[in-house]
Amino acid sequence: MESRKIYNRIAVLRKDKSLTRNELADKIGVNFQTIGYLEREEYNPSLDLAFRISEVFELPISLIFSIKPLMPLSQLLTKK
Repeated sequence: MESRKIYNRIAVLRKDKSLTRNELADKIGVNFQTIGYLEREEYNPSLDLAFRISEVFELPISLIFSIKPLMPLSQLLTKK
């Protein structure tokens, strides 16, 4: 079975929390390079990793990851 591309908001959320790739990697227990792969959407996270990331940002997984391109958070927040 071919793997689907997973889109994410990790870079935006990380910058919003003023976290470096190293700091986020330490919080979720991965190498800092993994964060880069995730942010560039070159690597799909495991379910466990997705949960660890959602815990750091205190957001549901569905606001961080999607199988469809994500709209900017500003649009999502102002959408009626």
